[in-house]
Amino acid sequence: MMGEVLVPALILFVGVFALLRKTDIFSALTDGAKDGLKTVYSILPPMIALFSGIYMLRASGALEAFARLLSPVFALFCIPPETGAILFLRPFSGSGALSIGTEIMQAHGPDSFIGRCAAVMLGSTETTFYVIGVYFGALGIKKSRHAIPSALVADFTAFVTTAISVRLFFGA
Repeated sequence: MMGEVLVPALILFVGVFALLRKTDIFSALTDGAKDGLKTVYSILPPMIALFSGIYMLRASGALEAFARLLSPVFALFCIPPETGAILFLRPFSGSGALSIGTEIMQAHGPDSFIGRCAAVMLGSTETTFYVIGVYFGALGIKKSRHAIPSALVADFTAFVTTAISVRLFFGA
């Protein structure tokens, strides 16, 4: 009930507010659209390059091979090796990581330790490079300085915490 009324009420409120302030609504909308297109134009090339690289890694099998290679390290942190591909792909692509998560769920089941770890990992981490690419690209920031290392440490911490939490709450 509330959701059906909220959006139309918000649009009506903004329209009435703009009329009371004597704002040209059409000009404001077109100016906003122009700014939006400028943002899209500035971030599109890095996004195309990022997605192309991700899909090449995924199609070549390099992602899974790298995860298998590092499975002893994952074991030290209680991370199931089967979720290693999510660990590498999630900072770059949410949809790619979700695709791997779906495959894990189909192979191991959503109620398995591996399936639960994959689900929580997908929900507790961010697409770091995508977010940095979008926001830094939109603002024209060329040097990310400490943003990328800090975000990757936060992602890794979330992966380790996920594996430990799922083990504590659901058992292995």
